[in-house]
Amino acid sequence: MAKVLYTAKATVTGGRAEGHGRSSDGALDVQLRSPVEMGGDGGGTNPEQLFAIGYAACFESAIGAAGRREHAEVGDVSIDSHVSLLPTAGGAFTLAVVLDVSLPQVENSELAGRIVGAAHQICPYSNAIRGNIDVELRANGHTVK
Repeated sequence: MAKVLYTAKATVTGGRAEGHGRSSDGALDVQLRSPVEMGGDGGGTNPEQLFAIGYAACFESAIGAAGRREHAEVGDVSIDSHVSLLPTAGGAFTLAVVLDVSLPQVENSELAGRIVGAAHQICPYSNAIRGNIDVELRANGHTVK
C-alpha cells in the first residue's frame, strides 16, 4: 500500500433518515435527514449533498493541477455538482454525477475541455468511482468527451 497522506475520520449514528454525523476533529457536525423529494422531512443534509460538495472541492484542486500542466491560468473556478440517487434492478441504488465546471479565464473551449478531462484523470474521487458511476463533465457549458 502507498504512503497514506491523510485519513479522514467520522462517526455516523442513526443513518441517513434521522442520523447525526461528526468528523473526529469536530469541524463537521451535521444532522442527517432524508430530503423531502424522497419522502423525508428535510431539515438536515444527506449523503448525496455531502458527496456533491466533497467531489466538487476535490475536482477543483485537480483543475488547478491540470491547468498548471497545460500552462494555463484557470482563475476563479466554479463547479456546480449534481449527484443523483437512482434505483437499480434488484432493489439496489447507484449514483450519477454531473460536474458543470466554469473556467471564466479560459476562453478557448478546446483548452477548457482538455483541462477538465485531465482533472478527471487526476481527481481521487473520479478515480475511486471510475467504471461504477456515470459522470458527465461540462466545461464552460460544453460537454467534455
